[in-house]
Amino acid sequence: MTERVGVYPGTFDPITLGHIDIVRRGAHLVDRLVIGVTTNPAKEPMFSLPERLEMVRREVADIAGNIKVVEFDSLLMDFAEAQGASLILRGLRAVADFEYEYQMAGMNQQLNDKIETVFLMADVSLQPIASRLVKEIARYGGAIDKFVPPAVAADVAAHLGRNPGVARERSPR
Repeated sequence: MTERVGVYPGTFDPITLGHIDIVRRGAHLVDRLVIGVTTNPAKEPMFSLPERLEMVRREVADIAGNIKVVEFDSLLMDFAEAQGASLILRGLRAVADFEYEYQMAGMNQQLNDKIETVFLMADVSLQPIASRLVKEIARYGGAIDKFVPPAVAADVAAHLGRNPGVARERSPR
């Protein structure tokens, strides 16, 4: 029997509770889950690629399953093929995600029709979470502990030069 390998790609800048939910549930669907941490030229990351790799490895270390975290800087389908993957795992939060992901899945199928895209809906309580919004909240001094694991909240605070767990005081409006 052939090993079922799935790839879960993303920038994970930073990794959120929503990402971790998808990893936890996706790891049950395959024999090996490869989390591909990449750089998106359209995004300006808060964390460097090595920092994001370490963060993702740390946060998924206790999740059951055969999970591997690697970096990649290529077409997703080339990366997936190199990993021996038969599926791409993608998390969905809302209709807007679906429209984008549906188009990407169609393009990826044109590139390699032997690799399927599987969509998992984020847990209802986690659907509003987006890394972009987490970073914005943190930059303006808001608390992000409802959206990311404690160690990630500390990483973000340290990156912004703040004490972990302490939201910046806001001036009255």
